Amino acid sequence: MSEPYPFQEFDGRDLSLSADGGLELEERNALRRVAGLGTELQDISEVEYREIRLERVVLAGVWTEGTQAQADRSMQELALLAETAGSLVLEGVIQRRESPDPATYLGSGKALELRQLVVALGADTVICDGELTPSQLRKLEEVVKVKVVDRTWLILDIFAQHARSREGKAQVSLAQMQYLLPRLRGWGESLSRQAGGRAGGATGGVGTRGPGETKIETDRRRIRAQMTKLRRELKEMEKSRTTRRSARRRAAVPAVAIAGYTNAGKSSVLNRVTGAGVLVENALFATLDPTIRKTKTPAGKEFTLTDTVGFVRHLPHQLVEAFRSSIEEVTGADLILHVVDGSDEAPEEQIAAVREVLNDLEVGAVPELIVINKADVADEEAIARLLRREPHAIVVSARTGQGFDELMLAIEQDLPQLMQEVDLVVPYSRGDLVSRVHELGDVIDLDHNAEGTHMHARVPKYLANVLQAARV
Repeated sequence: MSEPYPFQEFDGRDLSLSADGGLELEERNALRRVAGLGTELQDISEVEYREIRLERVVLAGVWTEGTQAQADRSMQELALLAETAGSLVLEGVIQRRESPDPATYLGSGKALELRQLVVALGADTVICDGELTPSQLRKLEEVVKVKVVDRTWLILDIFAQHARSREGKAQVSLAQMQYLLPRLRGWGESLSRQAGGRAGGATGGVGTRGPGETKIETDRRRIRAQMTKLRRELKEMEKSRTTRRSARRRAAVPAVAIAGYTNAGKSSVLNRVTGAGVLVENALFATLDPTIRKTKTPAGKEFTLTDTVGFVRHLPHQLVEAFRSSIEEVTGADLILHVVDGSDEAPEEQIAAVREVLNDLEVGAVPELIVINKADVADEEAIARLLRREPHAIVVSARTGQGFDELMLAIEQDLPQLMQEVDLVVPYSRGDLVSRVHELGDVIDLDHNAEGTHMHARVPKYLANVLQAARV
């Protein structure tokens, strides 16, 4: 993990008093600088569209609740998000207030101080640690005189960079359009352009010449049409995914899903368990498209293991909605491996953030096994604290392989809880069902009588229903 960025709390200093903006030389030298980004405007389908290539950024946050340490961690995570998008983070500032200013997010006086800081550092972009309303974005930009990007759009931009599959790209595009729709602004003087069906025409006559649609209304209509098309395409992709999931259910293969905070090591865990060879990066949101692999428990029982998109604090609701079809791999799971970064400063906060999203997806009732990853670099006391808090947990290191034998045994122990006990007689004509019980279940007792094969066994729920229908 990168070293923490130095965040200053606004203290009312006059930043314009000296040539370097009033910042002490030691403070300036202590700033963490990372490699490259810029914000530019492009005329895309005649609307204002922000393609984030942030170059030199200042971070700004409002601390409204929790401890100062929590506020600092939120800003440090924002800095990592900006770094993931490719930015050079110059400084971060926090203002303590009960709620964000409804006009400029920061208070009006602090917004002016932020402008002075931007000038002093030569920044070209401000990233705010929250989701700003359209009016807050516009008014803050008017004060600081550079582009303003909020946390939501920054995350959307990172997702756009990492999306690879057709479905992933469609999901990101839909989320971006949902975000942009209420934030559309005209492109220069074109905002006032109007076009009625026969407006101004010589043959229109009295009462037929009207303003028609303004350009911004036309842009909104076009974006809504594109959103409708994307939703239709995603619905078709979801049908295909549901069909594949149903086929796995018919084969009575239990499903295990990997969930967790972004960069907790979910893909590394998948690779270590299945040898999947999935891309692993030390970056936020490196995995967007779900990867499904089949593997076996130590006793030879098959199950599928699915790697899913990572979660983060304040995950934009547009993304949760757009990625719902992908996240359904978690909602349809029989067991969730909740991977946690054991080396993080506050892993408990990560666990709480992930569970909040899972509850929003209505999968809070799915059995959960906590997997505390990165044990090779984590503090032993922190891991002990986590184990006291989460007793149903396994400590592993995906890098060294530590703890994976114990993890596979824990998965094996949890999977039988997803099975159903049956005690019945299967007719001799359904020898195929007896074979499937041996293959997929645990036979407790078996004997043969005049009517058929008497079986007492634990089998997957789907197979139990088939056996009940075929019983003598």
